[in-house]
Amino acid sequence: MYKRILVATDGSKLSQKAVEHALSLADLTGAEVVALKVVPRYPQTYFEGGVTLAASEVARIEKQWQTEAMDAVNAVKAAGQLMEVKVKPVTAKGDLIAEAIIATAKKQKCDLIVMASHGRRGIKRLLLGSETQQVLTHSHTPVLVLR
Repeated sequence: MYKRILVATDGSKLSQKAVEHALSLADLTGAEVVALKVVPRYPQTYFEGGVTLAASEVARIEKQWQTEAMDAVNAVKAAGQLMEVKVKPVTAKGDLIAEAIIATAKKQKCDLIVMASHGRRGIKRLLLGSETQQVLTHSHTPVLVLR
């Protein structure tokens, strides 16, 4: 059925639900899991008149983000090993998370994307946005959304 399942994670409790489902589905179908965490390209300040960061500070922050991302995807790999499911940990840099998820799914030849959604509606969805909605709208790969 599925050969390669991409699961998007940020290490949060909500994304853990997506990870558990992706691993269970992979176990049932014999699929490989690609665990993905998207990392922003560089720190941005949104405050008017904000101070720009020194290059060394930018490098430190980017390194910290990459380390945290690897910790999140390696946690998925460890959970997969307990279930005897092959997990490939992957990080991607991008300011548009949904775009990075879709691009990684295509690059890794995934045939399913699994992700969690907060289930926001109305004004909260407009103000906070929805990466899941963007993936659902623009992906040619099937998407399984968990709430």
